Amino acid sequence: MASIHSRATARLMLSPAVILLLVWMAAPLVMTLWYSLHDYQLLMPRGNPFLGLENYAYFLSDPGFLQSIGNTFMLVMGVLLITVVCGVGLALLLDQPMYGRGVVRVLVVAPFFVMPTVSALVWKNMFMNPVNGLFAWMAQMFGADAIDWLAQVPLLSLTLIVAWGWLPFATLILLTALQSLDTEQKEAAEMDGANAWARFLHITLPHLSRAITVVILIQTIFLLSLFAEIFVTTNGGPGTQSSNLAYLVYSHALLRFDVGSASAGGVIAVVAANILALLLMRLVGKSLEV
Repeated sequence: MASIHSRATARLMLSPAVILLLVWMAAPLVMTLWYSLHDYQLLMPRGNPFLGLENYAYFLSDPGFLQSIGNTFMLVMGVLLITVVCGVGLALLLDQPMYGRGVVRVLVVAPFFVMPTVSALVWKNMFMNPVNGLFAWMAQMFGADAIDWLAQVPLLSLTLIVAWGWLPFATLILLTALQSLDTEQKEAAEMDGANAWARFLHITLPHLSRAITVVILIQTIFLLSLFAEIFVTTNGGPGTQSSNLAYLVYSHALLRFDVGSASAGGVIAVVAANILALLLMRLVGKSLEV
């Protein structure tokens, strides 16, 4: 009887937080679904007539839709490749005994705490500016022509900017996993004649597989909604060359003032993100079972 009373009390105490969470999540989702099925124009109210799936068809037929899907995929894959490969290298380097290792670790992790808008502005004006940027100055030193990074290679530029911000996160997770590796295994392999590459390939890398999977999962979830860096640097241009799915939804909502089609795009993005998240969760589960 006492246990039933305690469970009822616990549920009663948790109910306000659960209700607030449900309202916080369900209300915007229901409103988005409603807008996606109606003709809702910010500048030209028309009584919000019911359109059914016309907004979805309109969003899917947008000339920039397929390119935004491809750009989203390229950005996610490019950032993951850079952060995982360089993160493993930095983790191995920071795991070595050196003078001032604690200070170096803090400096390596520091970029992760810089706001995306600030880091994008720094890269845009201090590094990639074709006139006064650091990259332009370096190109002139070697007698080469300066590159207008954000105009000529916008997707590569965004990949570098975003990877710079996420690299400390990957390094921190991988370094933590690396420090849990039993040194006796490496010493035994070294005594058996295994060189550094063989020890890394057969001992260190398998040990880091779970951490790498977690890094890929967490980063992918956040990278699918990448927006601030694109808005600050390229505005999705030139044309739609650097526009991803999140920026395409923004352009429908706040540049074309078509809330209906933007809501349809938001629903499509949420469904796609959840499918990808489920696939990655399965990948993480299999990795943890190994």
